[in-house]
Amino acid sequence: MKDRDEKEIKEMMKRQPKDGFRQLVATYERPLYWHIRRMVVSHDDAADVLQETFIRAWRNMDALKAASSLRCWLLKIATNESLRLLDLRKRHPQELLEGHDAAVAAYIDYDNALAVALQRAIVSLPKAQSIVFTLRYYDELDYSEIAEIADMSVESARTNYVYAKKRIKEYIRTNVIA
Repeated sequence: MKDRDEKEIKEMMKRQPKDGFRQLVATYERPLYWHIRRMVVSHDDAADVLQETFIRAWRNMDALKAASSLRCWLLKIATNESLRLLDLRKRHPQELLEGHDAAVAAYIDYDNALAVALQRAIVSLPKAQSIVFTLRYYDELDYSEIAEIADMSVESARTNYVYAKKRIKEYIRTNVIA
């Protein structure tokens, strides 16, 4: 999304909060859904977390003024809500993936062993590495944006990404290429 578009949405939200919020939802619903879906895997869970993300965004619109980027602000809320759901389940993300094979079928091409291995590798990562990898690889954010969303330093974001890539490569080498 262009900076100009973000400014327009922010301005509209100040002048006409309901219309501005409708524009925000229309603009960010799809990218936020896929960000959440990569974290929680299940479509139903992703839809619930997306709804909660927008509810929290609406309730905390005053915090938007301090946010450097609308996109980062929303991704941070979505990430925190996704983590909250995963923590609530008190299950390891690997079990979450295996327990949702039917829901995952539309998300992962099971005929592509590499795609399956990549998704399994991502959910096997420690939480911080998984978040950083997802934000960098799929959402194509720079490290400063990732640091803001994940509440870590830019250097920690870089380090977590390097370690995540290393672990994913090893996982794929062990489980697919072997």
